[in-house]
Amino acid sequence: MTLRTFYPAIEPFETGMMDVGDGHMVYWERVGTRGAKPAVFLHGGPGGTSLPKYRGFFDPALYDVILFDQRGCGKSTPNASLEANTTWHLVADIERLRKMMGVDKWLVFGGSWGSTLALAYAETHPERVSELVVRGIYTLTRAELDWYYQFGVSQMFPDKWERFLAPIPEAERGDMMAAYRKRLVGSDRDKQVEAALAWSLWEGETITLLPEPSTSDPFGEVDYAIAFARIENHYFVHAGWLEEGQLLRDAGKLNGIPGVIIHGRYDMPCPATYAWQLHKAWTDAEFFLVEGAGHASSEPGILDRLIYATDKFGGKR
Repeated sequence: MTLRTFYPAIEPFETGMMDVGDGHMVYWERVGTRGAKPAVFLHGGPGGTSLPKYRGFFDPALYDVILFDQRGCGKSTPNASLEANTTWHLVADIERLRKMMGVDKWLVFGGSWGSTLALAYAETHPERVSELVVRGIYTLTRAELDWYYQFGVSQMFPDKWERFLAPIPEAERGDMMAAYRKRLVGSDRDKQVEAALAWSLWEGETITLLPEPSTSDPFGEVDYAIAFARIENHYFVHAGWLEEGQLLRDAGKLNGIPGVIIHGRYDMPCPATYAWQLHKAWTDAEFFLVEGAGHASSEPGILDRLIYATDKFGGKR
């Protein structure tokens, strides 16, 4: 069987900057067919960006999609800003975009941190979600954060972990997220860049099952790394401004929303057990645990299931 892959590259038919308050301007773009099935794409990170290839998750003949760069990253301004930048600010921004689009409900699509944000939005505004497609489930519990930044993935990637440890003195390694925060928000530019690159590359090089330079190399670009590392660390130090276990605790609010959950069996950043727990709690979603796959949406088996999901909800046979 031929695996599904991205739809051909397309250009937006509309773009803009939305003033969301607090000094933030959020970049958005709209692709596909105006007036077709409405959808919103939530990128990962936090601190990532909406790459042009992400437009290809949706059949442009079937969908009218908004993609946007979350506060402080991508084309949104001010770049790398941590002020007024929390999960709940982003949930409010998604609602502003929905109202701007003039739709009552839309399909919500998010992977990795985008799945966290999608779950937070859908549990807050279930009446606004027609369907929910989530990949690489991350619920931001203390156990998940420790697994990736303290002890766990370190055992699978000892070579890369050593590079992640390098900017942090031994005395501070008992809390790596706090140690990184000190450097990422500090005034020493050289230390900030060193920390940002180490933080960013740790993620970029551990999200695929096999090394994939086309995925990991952008994480080593300084401008991208600074926004990515500062914002992601800011969110994770604060546990996403979520109560411990909140997203799984409130997953019952998703029942009644059709959905698809997709997770790689060998996803290192996001252990599959949390996707399994979401599957057990949200009974209206199909669940695919993809064999031979890591975390990234570029993994062939994961990409196939994502396109399957958007085709299905778009009414494609």
